Amino acid sequence: MEAIFEEIAEGYITNRVGISLSFLTEKLSAALAQNIHLFHTNGDLTKAGISNVQHGADTAKIRSDKTKWLDAGSKNDAEMEFLEIIRLFTLYLNKTCYTGLNAFEFHYALYEEGSFYGRHKDQFRNNSNRKFSMISYLNENWQQADGGQLILHHEGKAAQNILPEGGKTVFFKSDELEHEVAVATRDRMSVTGWLKRV
Repeated sequence: MEAIFEEIAEGYITNRVGISLSFLTEKLSAALAQNIHLFHTNGDLTKAGISNVQHGADTAKIRSDKTKWLDAGSKNDAEMEFLEIIRLFTLYLNKTCYTGLNAFEFHYALYEEGSFYGRHKDQFRNNSNRKFSMISYLNENWQQADGGQLILHHEGKAAQNILPEGGKTVFFKSDELEHEVAVATRDRMSVTGWLKRV
């Protein structure tokens, strides 16, 4: 995994966005996607909020995805494998980039047809614990026509559009880049979260 970790870190250093096409194996991506399908069927996904203090009617104007947090004590094989990869990546960043990270949190995200997330930053105004954002996509055979692109807004440059293809992971600083999710025309799935210093 170290070569993949290095690819992400070098991409971030060079372009402010690290991207790997193979952070997740096809098998792990499929297993996590299956978890989302099961949670959705069982009604275990909930409408996402927009901050750590603000909830309610305004949320629907900004985002319309559904989420479920991963539990660090999970006994689900796919979740345990994913969280172990994140743990190792965090150790790698601390060793090579002196990031001082000591925590992380991740959730499943499902964007159903017509769902979106408006332009925003990931770091809360009243809490700077989130240092890096990571999104790992779980979508098979995703095409441009399916929408749901991650749009990253770089200051003084054209926006960067990233297709949410299965296995791909995107990494960037939580307080640096405003970003949004374009309207999806089919179910769009990911595991999304933050590497933190608490």
